[in-house]
Amino acid sequence: MSRSSRNLAALLSAFALVAGLSAIPSGAQTARYPDRPVKIVVGFAAGGGTDVAARILAQKLTDALGQTVVVENRPGASGMIAAEAVARSAADGYTLMMGSQTTLAVAPALYRKFSIDAARDFAAVAMAGVSPLVLVVHPSAPMQSIKDLIAVAKAKPGTINFASGGLGTTPHMAGELFSIQAGIKLVHVVYRGEAPAINDLLGGQIPMMFANLSAVMGNVKAGSLRALAITSAQRAATAPEIPTIAEVALPGFDAATWFALVAPAATPREIVLRINAEVTRLVAQPDVQQRFADLGMTIEGGTPDALDAYIKSEIGKWSRVIKEADIQALE
Repeated sequence: MSRSSRNLAALLSAFALVAGLSAIPSGAQTARYPDRPVKIVVGFAAGGGTDVAARILAQKLTDALGQTVVVENRPGASGMIAAEAVARSAADGYTLMMGSQTTLAVAPALYRKFSIDAARDFAAVAMAGVSPLVLVVHPSAPMQSIKDLIAVAKAKPGTINFASGGLGTTPHMAGELFSIQAGIKLVHVVYRGEAPAINDLLGGQIPMMFANLSAVMGNVKAGSLRALAITSAQRAATAPEIPTIAEVALPGFDAATWFALVAPAATPREIVLRINAEVTRLVAQPDVQQRFADLGMTIEGGTPDALDAYIKSEIGKWSRVIKEADIQALE
């Protein structure tokens, strides 16, 4: 056989090998998953709610999957830097993201330089938990109830300020949704983080804010803040005595921070279902439920399809709020 013939034979053998590999059923390709460490990317700094939820699940998934599951923090732009990196990652189940309401449903409509579309770019994997907010006021504020607040705001439009830890955060968006549904005009005051906003609220420099439940319940119990209502559709398990906004004033009102595992869009369905099944089993464990409860979170769970539908509904909801409240996009 000539050298050219041998080269042709080798080339044909290589093509045959590639064709044979591509013909392996997807189920066989994913049967060994995972056979190396798995990464959960978080778009915020360590210590926040998204990060803590991711670390609780990573620790449990390490044992459940038989491979190390690590958390990688890539903060910036309300989680959009992390979202863009994960969306462009290999869709093989080894790179996941702990997404949030802010990152998946709000920030894509606010940042011009990112082209993320959560419904298009991610496969929904598993809902982790939901954390309601609480509307709190300084004790010196005249509002004793949600109805009082609405009445005062209607009598003096544009005179009541509310604080948040940043543009597009869940507390900010809850305030805008409340203004729209109540037919009032509240003035948003942006702080660089929730902690300084709470400090000014405690000092009486600002009258009210929508705050993460776990961040202010100590102050509510101590009497240094007054809780008017919970923002989620149901009362919070950790503060069942506080009514919801929907109960007392605005039927259907619902705003909460949620955390969900997502993967690059083309991730094999078998892998998505495997992770979902493990997360569903893990979040039913009493110690996991307690750790989430300590953070003011309620565990949700559910199927990937249910999560996908929920994320799409949240994208639509908050996009409408951004448009109606005329919130300007960021660079």
